[in-house]
Amino acid sequence: MLETLIQGLLLGGLYCLFALGLSLMFGVMRLTNTAQGDFIVLAAFGAITLAGVLPAADSAPVAGPALVAVLLLPAAFAAGYAVQRHVLNGTLGKDPLPSLVVTFGLSIVIQNALLEVFSADPRSLESGGLNTQSLALGEGLAIGVLPLVIFAVAVACTGGLQVLFARSALGRSFRAVSDDREIAELMGLDSKKVYALATAIAFMPIALAGLFQGLRTTVSPSDGPLLLLFAFEAVIIGGMGSFWGTFVGAMVLGLAQQVGFRLDPGWGIWIGHGVFLAVLVVRPQGLFPKTLG
Repeated sequence: MLETLIQGLLLGGLYCLFALGLSLMFGVMRLTNTAQGDFIVLAAFGAITLAGVLPAADSAPVAGPALVAVLLLPAAFAAGYAVQRHVLNGTLGKDPLPSLVVTFGLSIVIQNALLEVFSADPRSLESGGLNTQSLALGEGLAIGVLPLVIFAVAVACTGGLQVLFARSALGRSFRAVSDDREIAELMGLDSKKVYALATAIAFMPIALAGLFQGLRTTVSPSDGPLLLLFAFEAVIIGGMGSFWGTFVGAMVLGLAQQVGFRLDPGWGIWIGHGVFLAVLVVRPQGLFPKTLG
């Protein structure tokens, strides 16, 4: 059971990266991004493409994951800013339906574009052996280096976002437009620019999630809806708009799935869904509900 606990927490680290961007965008703009999973898949294919065209290192057939991340993150920031500024800002308002329709349309466009360019064949990102390395914790117990790195990055991203929103001028701007956009604009804030910056930041954990998903397993253009489901469940379990709540929700989801996998390989995903539904029925606001304002 100790191994199950550890593996569940490490899996939760990946789910946390899936969900952080979703939590951030909802917290600032009250926007539910139904294309979240497809953006993660797009980032994974972007990382695979970058690794294939960059000069290969002597010790690996493609460029290392760290170099890919260095190039992928600024591209994700710019893409998020452009998507919000030129596509999503026009959908924001009291009615959530326009943003849901537009992000759903983006999901379809991304899936079909990836199918057209990369075909339906699953692909993965060469890790240089990182996905096979492990650390021994004791007799008969070892943890993978890659899942440990993913977990550490998830903790760093969660803590970094919390500090950004709680202690920086930019974070105060985010909280201001989240509380009352009209009053924030009267005080001199450009809400469209603030929203674009929030989405740009949200796309950075999305890019990391895509990178790590490509390193961890194979990805295909049709994977987006399943990844969205995991992200959505983590956010709902933890509480919409709460970064550490999202982190805890991801841990709960990862643990539930690992317990299910231990009982029966076909039960893992279903037990995770069951825990999500149980939380939704008993505590629909999530375990740690908190808005950014």
